[in-house]
Amino acid sequence: MERERRRSPRRIFIASAELYEEKSDVRVASRVSELSLHGCYLDMMNPFPAGTIILLKVFSGDMTFQCKARVIYSTSNMGAGVSFLDLEPKYEYMVKRWMEEANA
Repeated sequence: MERERRRSPRRIFIASAELYEEKSDVRVASRVSELSLHGCYLDMMNPFPAGTIILLKVFSGDMTFQCKARVIYSTSNMGAGVSFLDLEPKYEYMVKRWMEEANA
């Protein structure tokens, strides 16, 4: 059995997302399907390669989350797992709130 490598558990969480990759000036619409305190999984057909730094925006209800993130792994025609970078306290609070709501 493979050992769990994540720092925190994931929860099912559905929200709209927008990714922006500065180097190529590419903007992509996506959907968050799982969320953790340190990152999320994005459903998308053509994910950025592992190691890509993106600006991630997540929209849920009347709240908008934004931070830089790194693509940790990607699978063509499926999506990508990203890790949050330099998370501001107000956005960390937002992620914790969403996690609590997903837990309920």
